[in-house]
Amino acid sequence: MSLRQGDVPFPSDDKRWRLVNATMRRHGFQPEALIETLHTVQESFGYLDDEALRFVSNSLRVPLSQAYGVATFYHFFSLKPQGKHSCTVCMGTACYIKGGQAIVDAVGKAFNVEPGKTTADRQLSLLIARCVGACGLAPVVLIDNEIAPQASIEELPQRIAEVISRAEL
Repeated sequence: MSLRQGDVPFPSDDKRWRLVNATMRRHGFQPEALIETLHTVQESFGYLDDEALRFVSNSLRVPLSQAYGVATFYHFFSLKPQGKHSCTVCMGTACYIKGGQAIVDAVGKAFNVEPGKTTADRQLSLLIARCVGACGLAPVVLIDNEIAPQASIEELPQRIAEVISRAEL
């Protein structure tokens, strides 16, 4: 196991931990680097597991509860492995009023997935966001982080299916 400045061992020999460590080192292992470090973990591993949260918490000397609090507050972070593709439905006030829940239900039914879960084939994760900040385009859906403004339950499942099939080519 590699050590960071002789005190917090990396969770494994996976080279991606070096990227995480570099982010913390760039910020002097200060607690203020928590969000950026969690972003690095998310980008490197695809999600934040218990091991990663403990490592970051110990390295930055922040309470584990604070690391979990940040990880569960922001919709960008995931505590479970995600699908190859994602469909994030905004459920902010404007999007909710303009049919956000109907969109969640339609996508869930079309792909046999519950909100916050991933399909059995790991192709699609159906996620909910509190607000994506595009209220004038409501209802808004992000497909693989690309905005789909004024989404409709009639066209969205087909659009998602096309994104998945293009990726398989």
